Amino acid sequence: MARNKEALVLLLDVGPSMHGVLQEVKNICSTLVHKKLVYNRSDEVGIVLFGTKETCNELAKELGGYKHVTVAHDIKVVDEGTSQALQNLPAGSVPGDFLDAIVVGLDMVIRKFGNTKGKRRLCLITSAQHPLRDPPEGTKEDQVDTIADQMKRHDIKMECIVFREPGVHHNAVMEENDRLLYQFRNRSVAKVVQVDSPTSLLGALKTRNVLPVTVFRGDLEVSSNFKIKVWVYKKTAEEKFPTLKKYSDKAPPSDKFASHEVKVDYEYKSVVEPDKVVPPDQRIKGYLYGPQVVPISSAEWEAVKFKPEKGVKLLGFTDTSSILRHLFMKDVCLFIPEPGNTKATLAVSAIARAMHQMNKVAIVRCVWRQGQGNVSIGVLTPNISSANNVQDSFYFNVLPFAEDIREFQFRSFSSLPSSSQPTEEQQEAADNLVKMLDLAPPGREVLKPEFTPNPMLERFYSYLDLKAKQPDANVPALERCLRRITEPDPDVINQQLPLTQNLGKAFELKENPKKKARTQDRLAYTAGDQAKSVAEPSAEKDGVLGVLYPPIENIGQIRDLNPVQDFEAMLAKRSSSTWVQKAIEEMQKYTTALLENSREGDNYEKALECFAALRKACIIEQEPEEFNQFLTKAYERLKGDVANFFQLLSSKNISLISKEEAPDSDVTEEMARSFYLKQEAACQ
Repeated sequence: MARNKEALVLLLDVGPSMHGVLQEVKNICSTLVHKKLVYNRSDEVGIVLFGTKETCNELAKELGGYKHVTVAHDIKVVDEGTSQALQNLPAGSVPGDFLDAIVVGLDMVIRKFGNTKGKRRLCLITSAQHPLRDPPEGTKEDQVDTIADQMKRHDIKMECIVFREPGVHHNAVMEENDRLLYQFRNRSVAKVVQVDSPTSLLGALKTRNVLPVTVFRGDLEVSSNFKIKVWVYKKTAEEKFPTLKKYSDKAPPSDKFASHEVKVDYEYKSVVEPDKVVPPDQRIKGYLYGPQVVPISSAEWEAVKFKPEKGVKLLGFTDTSSILRHLFMKDVCLFIPEPGNTKATLAVSAIARAMHQMNKVAIVRCVWRQGQGNVSIGVLTPNISSANNVQDSFYFNVLPFAEDIREFQFRSFSSLPSSSQPTEEQQEAADNLVKMLDLAPPGREVLKPEFTPNPMLERFYSYLDLKAKQPDANVPALERCLRRITEPDPDVINQQLPLTQNLGKAFELKENPKKKARTQDRLAYTAGDQAKSVAEPSAEKDGVLGVLYPPIENIGQIRDLNPVQDFEAMLAKRSSSTWVQKAIEEMQKYTTALLENSREGDNYEKALECFAALRKACIIEQEPEEFNQFLTKAYERLKGDVANFFQLLSSKNISLISKEEAPDSDVTEEMARSFYLKQEAACQ
């Protein structure tokens, strides 16, 4: 077999105890086959079912026994037939014997490949709830040892996934079955995983094998004369969608060797001479710097690049509590001592255990490759192993630099008035909601990350298989098993319906009067003629020439002819979320210019109208701070030149916007009434 080619035999329990999750078993195995069709098209897969009413396998024909074990698909290169065999899984009628299934699967692999080298794997999915038949000779433990010896001799590994729902009573039969499965694990030929929900079953089987590739091999430099040989692997990395490739159908159908490959070539042409192609040696990259473009050649760019030496250097230690979890960036890496290096193993273990005892983490500087253009600063967290045959190691997380951190300030609930804070009843209702949807109740964890597949990837591979069979197929609805990952459990919601009802009663929904007032008052931004043109039929429909009530023209600035009307038109336009702010700013600039250019009060009347319109708009739009700051700054800056104008404002009761007019204001009614008096007293 080729180095990266794998032979896999799926051993699937279809007995009565697995009927409730047969759909999930189909989905997980189908996804495995779909991924192999994308990434490992020369892999081979076989399917063995146990718990079936019928018996169909070579050992039963030759030796007898091995009843209710059926070979549904021989070991072959993955194709549509493999996927079809999984979709037609029968619901068995008798309890299955997983040891018989393992022997049949092992026999299939040995018959197919003999003593040739290669990757071979068995995958067992069962509930392991039913008693196993006694072997002809010896005990069941002896039979397990015999099977394990054969697996070691032919370098065959096995994954065992045991599914049992939480309500299943654990009896002596299950204990014996678990002991036998863990005996395989203790012989280093199997890995055993137990899951208790259909969702966890979906993620228990690794549907794609990723070869472990080191990110770094070299020294962890503690000091100039103390270096530890380490290897670094990625522990977590985002699984991405397969890359879509361009495909050409121009090749004749009779050409069996056509690659259908699409090649893309680019040509660069001058604006001055559009017909002339600019060769690479006459092109150069440039960077915008203000209004100009600064050209930088590739040689200059290489000279500018920072080229640190490859290596990992320890910068120091700090308390675990000083490194906050939300600062971790990118993927997680695993630092292990160099395999076979006893001194490195002892050094890593000693430092890791000392850090664990002292509750410390290490800060390191990392350059993974020679010539790498960037440096990573990260934190090493000790990972102390509880197994004798597993070494101690470190987890590595990248930390941000100052430029990578985003600071966002939000108001605290404690700063809000008591009327805006939750009551005891509301707080209790919210607490009960959190408890109801707790994904990690005592003794059980729902949606474990290591057992929760990405629903988008699962959906993609399922649709890709459907599209291959039916080119015109529509995207199907999200399957029930995947919906459990993306939505709250409907059973929990239904069981705790009184809690959700209490939550609705505790938080009474009322119409927002401010929003309603803003909607109604916003009609004032539109001229009366425009409002009539909306409410009444147009003149054109009535056969009258012309338009009786023309709409206001969209305005982008305040003009001298009708500044208030222009301002209201800008507010009514709302072509973007920033348009209201722009209208207010334009009105502030225009009003300030009126006062600054006023001669003997000739602009006072128009400025008074602008102030009144601006104040009204800021109340409706809940922007009291905008008006209050503008009035305060204008008074402080212009009180000497246009003192009579501010006296006019005071006589018209145009002052600061108070809390009674806009709840978001910080100004009391008394402060608004005495604004001009206090300002005059401060001047004196």
